[in-house]
Amino acid sequence: MATTIIRPATRADLPRLVEIYNYYVINTPITFDLAPLTIEQRTPWFEEHSDRGRYRLLVAVENDHLLGYATTGRFRVKRAYDTTVDSSIYCAPEATGRGVGSKLYGALFDAIGGEDINRIIAGVTMPNDASVALHRRFGFQVVGTFSEVGRKFDRYWDVTQLERPLKL
Repeated sequence: MATTIIRPATRADLPRLVEIYNYYVINTPITFDLAPLTIEQRTPWFEEHSDRGRYRLLVAVENDHLLGYATTGRFRVKRAYDTTVDSSIYCAPEATGRGVGSKLYGALFDAIGGEDINRIIAGVTMPNDASVALHRRFGFQVVGTFSEVGRKFDRYWDVTQLERPLKL
């Protein structure tokens, strides 16, 4: 059985990160982007992350094949929100249901454990039982649902908001 390695993302990972993300753009309502992104369009997002600090981007790799990624990023731009981060996770379709997401989130939350963070926020397009279950396993609690806030594939989608403290 292959070993999954979790590590900080590198610039060389960007094409695969875009490929994984674009799968969800094209095939699911999970992200509200409506058209696939180019590497150039995704570069500013990539550059918002580092291997230290609040905003991280970790990847899961197995046999030199990138299977998914997890991030923390800015929640809102006003400085009073700096101790709150937004988390997200995307796994390649062939990697879902294999525990890759759990490994990524476990490593991500360990990596930011010493940072000046009070709350971690996540938004999940509904329905998505697997994502809600993953977040609950990591201590997230549902704080509410915005109804019909995104329109994609000719229908409106709800988004459930979850949160957890950094320190459980």
